[in-house]
Amino acid sequence: MRKQNSTFKTGFLSEAGSELKNNDYFAFVELDKYACYVIADGLNDLPDADSARLATQTILLAFQEHPSMKKQAIRSYLKAANQALEEADSRSRLKASVTVVVTDYARARYGYAGNTRLRLYRNGEVAEQTFDTSLGTDMLKKLDLTEDALARHEERNNLYAYLGQGKRFCPQISEKIRLNNGDILTLYTRGVWENLDGGELDDVFSEAKDDPQESLDLVEDLLLSRQPVRLENYTFAVVFVDKVYLDPNRKRRIKKIILLCAAVLILLIVLAAVLWFLTNRHRERMEELERRYTGMIEYIQDANFVRAEEECSEALALAEKLRRKDEIGDLADYQKLIEAVNAAEELFGDQNYQEAQSAYVTARERSRYADRIADEYIEKRLGIITDYLSVFDYIQLGDTLTAQGDYDRAEEKYLQAKKLATGTYFEEGRKEAMEALENLYASRDEAEEERRQEAQEQAENQAGAVQLAADGDKAFAEGDYSSADAYYAMALEKYQEMGDDVHAELIQTKISSSSQKGQEAEAKKQQAEAYMEAAKAREAEGNRLEAKKQYLFAKNIYRELKMDEEVDRIVGLLEILETGIEQEEAAVAPEE
Repeated sequence: MRKQNSTFKTGFLSEAGSELKNNDYFAFVELDKYACYVIADGLNDLPDADSARLATQTILLAFQEHPSMKKQAIRSYLKAANQALEEADSRSRLKASVTVVVTDYARARYGYAGNTRLRLYRNGEVAEQTFDTSLGTDMLKKLDLTEDALARHEERNNLYAYLGQGKRFCPQISEKIRLNNGDILTLYTRGVWENLDGGELDDVFSEAKDDPQESLDLVEDLLLSRQPVRLENYTFAVVFVDKVYLDPNRKRRIKKIILLCAAVLILLIVLAAVLWFLTNRHRERMEELERRYTGMIEYIQDANFVRAEEECSEALALAEKLRRKDEIGDLADYQKLIEAVNAAEELFGDQNYQEAQSAYVTARERSRYADRIADEYIEKRLGIITDYLSVFDYIQLGDTLTAQGDYDRAEEKYLQAKKLATGTYFEEGRKEAMEALENLYASRDEAEEERRQEAQEQAENQAGAVQLAADGDKAFAEGDYSSADAYYAMALEKYQEMGDDVHAELIQTKISSSSQKGQEAEAKKQQAEAYMEAAKAREAEGNRLEAKKQYLFAKNIYRELKMDEEVDRIVGLLEILETGIEQEEAAVAPEE
């Protein structure tokens, strides 16, 4: 119904000019919904080259198979013609310039490659035109020259896009153009534009009437009046759009379109709002992520790992929501570092310095994967722990030396511990070192007192032992060997208690000598007692002289034993015995 309800008048002229054969070609197809107009200019010099006709026919066949105004469709028509020329069985490679116009009787779209031209006249003025795909056109644009100067430019036929070009073929495709009643489409080849300038063509169609043929005749008269030395093939086609197709359902369709557009607009507004909300929320989350991330770094740098852990957890949750893989990996490494440092900090706070040291070493390994951001702090902590442990080592060594009684060296170690603890602000270690020093001084004073008392006791024991030994010597000298043994035994005991082995050995010798002397004295005493018994027996027998002799033997032994009492007793007995002897002698004498 489109074709029947529109009026498109088409006319054309195509001549060989001064050439032997016309290598231009124009053809068109008007279907019910679409129409296609094609003009081609063969670029081969051989008289049997039929590139323009082959290109035109190929485009029209492709159009009739799939009529459409889409850009891709028109591009496919032109590419089909390009392939047809490329694969044609000819003595030389076929080439052609082409312009194709497709219309739905209300709008039009064109595509072209080469230097065939199109002009659309509306109200006597040029509303649309093509520009050659040639080096000459590009050079004119750079030099800002008029279009008519191209007709004489030496690079006007140096094309960078044309049919038969091969894989590099890239045609120009226009946007859709809405047609109005009275529009005139003109298509023409280089035989026209090389001899007629644009102004002359504009004059013809500014005053054109309803008859296409009349306009064609005027163009041809102008062309032939130029009487060029060599007139190329020339083809000129016109399409008079007397009436464009008006869609009877246009208002309803417009209303539908408006309603659809309104719905789409509302949907777009909703989507835009949602998108804005999501984008804004995403932006806010990204800003919060960045803020949390930065806060975490700053807290780590300030050694506030408790707050750093809070910021890291929040940042990691945001990164997971935002699916930021890089940030998730980085934050996971930071989180492991922070957790390791906090675990070490807890042990440090509990004064478990050995375990804290191992925990900080672990944290230092974690720091390798977190840009070594906590290395300085961890190394500082490890240094402090080393100093703390050294303080305890000094104190422990001082305790050992104190137990050994080496108070001077112990004091030196305690003072080193105190100095190191004071220098590292280790108050606990300093207090413990001070307590150790106080205990050391108390122990040393107590030990000195004990040594003084021991020395005094030793001196007293020494004096007592000497006195006992002297008493023993005196008793020994007096022959009182029992007393000497007693004194010597007591002196020996004291020397042994004092550990004086030299004097103890000397006393032991004296004891042995005294014991020997005692035994000898005892034997003599027994001998004396035997003499006494014998004396008493002789006296009882009346043998006073023998008795006196026995008493004298006993007396000598007692005198030797320094038993004065016994000596005196024997002296008394001897006096009595002497008296008896004298009496006996006196009694005997008178008788004689």
